[in-house]
Amino acid sequence: MSLSGADVDFIGQVVRARSAIVLDRSKEYLIESRLVALARERGDASVADLVRALRANPNGPVRDQVVEAMTTNETSFFRDGHPFMALSNTILPDLLVQRGRERSLNIWCAACSSGQEPYTIAMLIQELIGADPSWRVRLLGTDIDTKMLNRTKEGIYNQFEINRGLPAPLLVRYFARHGMNYQVDPRLRSMIETKFLNLAEPFPPMPQMDVVFLRNVLIYFDIETKREILKQVKKVLRPDGYLFLGGAETTMNIDDSWERQTIGRAAVYRPR
Repeated sequence: MSLSGADVDFIGQVVRARSAIVLDRSKEYLIESRLVALARERGDASVADLVRALRANPNGPVRDQVVEAMTTNETSFFRDGHPFMALSNTILPDLLVQRGRERSLNIWCAACSSGQEPYTIAMLIQELIGADPSWRVRLLGTDIDTKMLNRTKEGIYNQFEINRGLPAPLLVRYFARHGMNYQVDPRLRSMIETKFLNLAEPFPPMPQMDVVFLRNVLIYFDIETKREILKQVKKVLRPDGYLFLGGAETTMNIDDSWERQTIGRAAVYRPR
Protein backbone atom coordinates (compact mmCIF):
# COMPACT_ATOMS: atom_id res chain seq x y z
CA MET A 1 0.00 0.00 0.00
CA SER A 2 1.49 3.34 -1.04
CA LEU A 3 1.63 6.29 1.30
CA SER A 4 -0.83 9.08 0.65
CA GLY A 5 0.40 12.61 0.10
CA ALA A 6 -0.93 13.49 3.54
CA ASP A 7 1.09 10.63 5.07
CA VAL A 8 4.27 11.82 3.34
CA ASP A 9 3.66 15.36 4.61
CA PHE A 10 3.02 14.07 8.12
CA ILE A 11 6.19 11.97 8.17
CA GLY A 12 8.14 14.94 6.87
CA GLN A 13 6.74 17.17 9.62
CA VAL A 14 7.56 14.65 12.36
CA VAL A 15 11.10 14.06 11.12
CA ARG A 16 11.79 17.77 10.66
CA ALA A 17 10.42 18.68 14.09
CA ARG A 18 12.65 16.07 15.74
CA SER A 19 15.84 16.27 13.65
CA ALA A 20 15.52 19.29 11.29
CA ILE A 21 16.08 16.91 8.35
CA VAL A 22 14.09 18.20 5.40
CA LEU A 23 11.90 15.61 3.66
CA ASP A 24 9.23 16.56 1.13
CA ARG A 25 7.14 14.76 -1.47
CA SER A 26 10.10 14.53 -3.83
CA LYS A 27 11.52 12.02 -1.30
CA GLU A 28 8.36 9.89 -1.30
CA TYR A 29 10.09 6.77 -2.66
CA LEU A 30 12.88 7.04 -0.07
CA ILE A 31 10.41 7.56 2.77
CA GLU A 32 8.23 4.62 1.75
CA SER A 33 11.10 2.20 1.15
CA ARG A 34 12.60 2.91 4.57
CA LEU A 35 9.26 2.69 6.33
CA VAL A 36 8.58 -0.67 4.69
CA ALA A 37 11.81 -2.00 6.21
CA LEU A 38 10.95 -0.49 9.60
CA ALA A 39 7.41 -1.92 9.54
CA ARG A 40 8.84 -5.40 8.89
CA GLU A 41 11.36 -4.97 11.71
CA ARG A 42 8.63 -3.88 14.13
CA GLY A 43 6.22 -6.60 13.07
CA ASP A 44 3.59 -4.19 11.71
CA ALA A 45 1.21 -5.69 9.17
CA SER A 46 1.82 -2.78 6.79
CA VAL A 47 3.32 0.68 6.46
CA ALA A 48 -0.19 2.03 7.01
CA ASP A 49 -0.23 0.38 10.45
CA LEU A 50 3.14 1.97 11.23
CA VAL A 51 1.88 5.40 10.23
CA ARG A 52 -1.27 4.91 12.32
CA ALA A 53 0.88 4.04 15.35
CA LEU A 54 2.90 7.20 14.79
CA ARG A 55 -0.21 9.36 14.42
CA ALA A 56 -1.60 7.92 17.63
CA ASN A 57 1.54 8.91 19.56
CA PRO A 58 3.64 11.36 17.51
CA ASN A 59 6.07 12.00 20.38
CA GLY A 60 6.52 8.39 21.46
CA PRO A 61 9.15 5.74 20.70
CA VAL A 62 7.80 5.15 17.18
CA ARG A 63 8.83 8.69 16.31
CA ASP A 64 12.46 7.99 17.18
CA GLN A 65 12.37 4.75 15.18
CA VAL A 66 11.06 6.62 12.15
CA VAL A 67 13.67 9.38 12.48
CA GLU A 68 16.45 6.80 12.74
CA ALA A 69 15.08 5.05 9.65
CA MET A 70 15.27 8.32 7.71
CA THR A 71 18.88 9.10 8.54
CA THR A 72 21.45 8.25 5.87
CA ASN A 73 24.18 6.08 7.37
CA GLU A 74 26.51 6.05 4.39
CA THR A 75 30.13 5.89 5.52
CA SER A 76 33.38 4.01 4.97
CA PHE A 77 36.95 3.87 6.19
CA PHE A 78 39.09 6.73 4.82
CA ARG A 79 36.04 8.06 2.98
CA ASP A 80 37.04 10.51 0.22
CA GLY A 81 40.69 10.14 1.18
CA HIS A 82 41.95 13.73 1.03
CA PRO A 83 40.70 14.95 4.44
CA PHE A 84 42.54 12.10 6.13
CA MET A 85 45.72 12.77 4.17
CA ALA A 86 45.57 16.40 5.34
CA LEU A 87 44.91 15.25 8.90
CA SER A 88 47.77 12.72 8.91
CA ASN A 89 50.38 14.70 6.96
CA THR A 90 49.80 18.24 8.23
CA ILE A 91 47.13 18.87 10.86
CA LEU A 92 47.94 16.17 13.43
CA PRO A 93 51.72 16.76 13.29
CA ASP A 94 51.13 20.49 13.75
CA LEU A 95 48.72 19.93 16.64
CA LEU A 96 51.13 17.54 18.35
CA VAL A 97 53.64 20.38 18.41
CA GLN A 98 51.15 23.09 19.41
CA ARG A 99 49.60 20.95 22.16
CA GLY A 100 52.96 19.56 23.28
CA ARG A 101 52.79 21.21 26.68
CA GLU A 102 49.27 20.15 27.60
CA ARG A 103 49.58 16.84 25.70
CA SER A 104 45.87 16.69 25.01
CA LEU A 105 43.82 16.39 21.81
CA ASN A 106 40.03 16.51 21.40
CA ILE A 107 38.50 15.44 18.10
CA TRP A 108 34.76 15.25 17.40
CA CYS A 109 33.09 13.22 14.66
CA ALA A 110 29.53 14.54 14.40
CA ALA A 111 27.03 12.16 12.75
CA CYS A 112 29.57 9.35 13.10
CA SER A 113 27.18 6.69 11.77
CA SER A 114 28.61 3.17 12.31
CA GLY A 115 32.02 4.44 13.37
CA GLN A 116 34.34 4.08 10.40
CA GLU A 117 35.29 7.77 10.51
CA PRO A 118 36.36 7.93 14.19
CA TYR A 119 38.18 4.62 13.86
CA THR A 120 40.01 5.92 10.79
CA ILE A 121 41.17 8.91 12.85
CA ALA A 122 42.10 6.66 15.78
CA MET A 123 44.33 4.59 13.48
CA LEU A 124 46.05 7.72 12.16
CA ILE A 125 46.70 8.90 15.71
CA GLN A 126 48.10 5.52 16.69
CA GLU A 127 50.40 5.59 13.68
CA LEU A 128 51.75 8.97 14.83
CA ILE A 129 52.04 8.66 18.61
CA GLY A 130 51.57 4.96 19.28
CA ALA A 131 50.74 4.08 22.85
CA ASP A 132 52.44 7.10 24.42
CA PRO A 133 50.71 7.30 27.84
CA SER A 134 51.63 10.96 28.26
CA TRP A 135 49.05 11.97 25.62
CA ARG A 136 45.34 12.17 26.39
CA VAL A 137 43.42 11.77 23.17
CA ARG A 138 39.65 12.05 23.26
CA LEU A 139 37.69 11.00 20.19
CA LEU A 140 34.00 11.80 20.50
CA GLY A 141 31.55 10.17 18.11
CA THR A 142 27.97 11.45 18.16
CA ASP A 143 24.87 10.55 16.19
CA ILE A 144 21.10 10.77 16.36
CA ASP A 145 20.78 7.04 15.60
CA THR A 146 21.31 4.93 18.73
CA LYS A 147 21.74 1.75 16.66
CA MET A 148 24.68 3.34 14.88
CA LEU A 149 26.18 4.41 18.20
CA ASN A 150 25.95 0.82 19.43
CA ARG A 151 27.68 -0.35 16.27
CA THR A 152 30.43 2.17 16.84
CA LYS A 153 30.94 0.91 20.39
CA GLU A 154 31.17 -2.69 19.19
CA GLY A 155 33.52 -1.85 16.33
CA ILE A 156 32.50 -4.94 14.34
CA TYR A 157 32.48 -4.78 10.53
CA ASN A 158 31.71 -7.27 7.79
CA GLN A 159 33.93 -8.07 4.85
CA PHE A 160 32.16 -5.62 2.55
CA GLU A 161 32.68 -2.77 5.02
CA ILE A 162 36.31 -3.73 5.54
CA ASN A 163 36.92 -3.77 1.79
CA ARG A 164 35.60 -0.22 1.46
CA GLY A 165 38.75 1.80 1.97
CA LEU A 166 40.67 0.03 4.73
CA PRO A 167 44.33 -0.61 3.75
CA ALA A 168 45.46 -4.19 4.34
CA PRO A 169 48.36 -3.24 6.68
CA LEU A 170 45.95 -1.40 8.99
CA LEU A 171 43.54 -4.35 8.94
CA VAL A 172 46.36 -6.58 10.15
CA ARG A 173 47.50 -4.13 12.85
CA TYR A 174 44.19 -2.99 14.27
CA PHE A 175 41.55 -5.67 13.66
CA ALA A 176 40.92 -9.25 14.78
CA ARG A 177 38.65 -11.88 13.28
CA HIS A 178 35.28 -12.03 15.01
CA GLY A 179 33.44 -14.98 13.46
CA MET A 180 32.81 -13.99 9.84
CA ASN A 181 33.53 -10.35 10.65
CA TYR A 182 36.35 -8.20 12.02
CA GLN A 183 36.47 -6.30 15.30
CA VAL A 184 38.53 -3.20 16.03
CA ASP A 185 41.37 -3.66 18.51
CA PRO A 186 40.46 -2.74 22.13
CA ARG A 187 43.17 -0.04 22.06
CA LEU A 188 41.19 1.91 19.50
CA ARG A 189 37.77 1.14 20.97
CA SER A 190 38.95 2.59 24.29
CA MET A 191 39.86 5.87 22.55
CA ILE A 192 36.31 6.55 21.34
CA GLU A 193 33.43 7.88 23.41
CA THR A 194 29.96 7.71 21.87
CA LYS A 195 27.04 9.98 22.71
CA PHE A 196 23.59 10.71 21.37
CA LEU A 197 23.49 14.23 19.97
CA ASN A 198 20.89 15.95 17.83
CA LEU A 199 22.72 18.63 15.85
CA ALA A 200 19.48 20.58 15.42
CA GLU A 201 19.14 21.10 19.18
CA PRO A 202 21.31 23.09 21.61
CA PHE A 203 24.58 21.26 22.16
CA PRO A 204 25.27 19.80 25.61
CA PRO A 205 28.41 20.92 27.50
CA MET A 206 31.44 19.77 25.51
CA PRO A 207 35.20 20.17 25.81
CA GLN A 208 36.94 22.55 23.43
CA MET A 209 37.69 20.65 20.24
CA ASP A 210 40.88 20.76 18.16
CA VAL A 211 39.26 19.17 15.10
CA VAL A 212 35.61 18.69 14.14
CA PHE A 213 34.44 16.39 11.37
CA LEU A 214 30.95 17.46 10.25
CA ARG A 215 30.98 15.84 6.84
CA ASN A 216 27.98 15.21 4.59
CA VAL A 217 25.49 16.35 7.23
CA LEU A 218 24.61 19.97 6.47
CA ILE A 219 23.16 19.00 3.09
CA TYR A 220 20.08 17.62 4.87
CA PHE A 221 19.16 20.89 6.59
CA ASP A 222 17.68 24.22 5.57
CA ILE A 223 19.79 27.39 5.58
CA GLU A 224 18.78 28.60 9.03
CA THR A 225 19.53 25.23 10.61
CA LYS A 226 22.90 25.08 8.86
CA ARG A 227 23.71 28.54 10.17
CA GLU A 228 22.77 27.62 13.74
CA ILE A 229 24.79 24.38 13.63
CA LEU A 230 27.87 26.20 12.36
CA LYS A 231 27.42 28.82 15.08
CA GLN A 232 27.29 26.13 17.76
CA VAL A 233 30.26 24.26 16.29
CA LYS A 234 32.33 27.43 16.37
CA LYS A 235 31.65 27.78 20.10
CA VAL A 236 33.14 24.34 20.84
CA LEU A 237 36.06 24.62 18.40
CA ARG A 238 39.31 26.10 19.62
CA PRO A 239 40.27 29.37 17.88
CA ASP A 240 43.10 27.60 16.04
CA GLY A 241 41.04 24.47 15.36
CA TYR A 242 39.95 22.82 12.12
CA LEU A 243 36.49 22.02 10.72
CA PHE A 244 35.98 19.46 7.96
CA LEU A 245 32.78 19.53 5.88
CA GLY A 246 31.67 17.24 3.06
CA GLY A 247 32.85 17.80 -0.48
CA ALA A 248 29.49 19.32 -1.50
CA GLU A 249 29.21 21.51 1.59
CA THR A 250 30.47 25.00 2.38
CA THR A 251 30.11 27.82 4.89
CA MET A 252 29.94 30.38 2.05
CA ASN A 253 26.79 32.52 2.11
CA ILE A 254 25.76 30.75 5.31
CA ASP A 255 28.26 31.84 7.97
CA ASP A 256 31.02 34.19 6.87
CA SER A 257 32.89 33.90 10.17
CA TRP A 258 34.75 30.90 8.74
CA GLU A 259 37.79 30.99 6.47
CA ARG A 260 38.28 28.25 3.88
CA GLN A 261 41.82 26.93 3.53
CA THR A 262 43.29 24.22 1.34
CA ILE A 263 45.66 21.61 2.71
CA GLY A 264 46.87 19.37 -0.07
CA ARG A 265 43.68 18.53 -1.95
CA ALA A 266 41.43 18.89 1.09
CA ALA A 267 39.32 21.91 2.04
CA VAL A 268 39.24 22.83 5.71
CA TYR A 269 37.47 25.64 7.55
CA ARG A 270 38.91 27.70 10.37
CA PRO A 271 37.44 30.44 12.55
CA ARG A 272 38.33 33.90 11.28
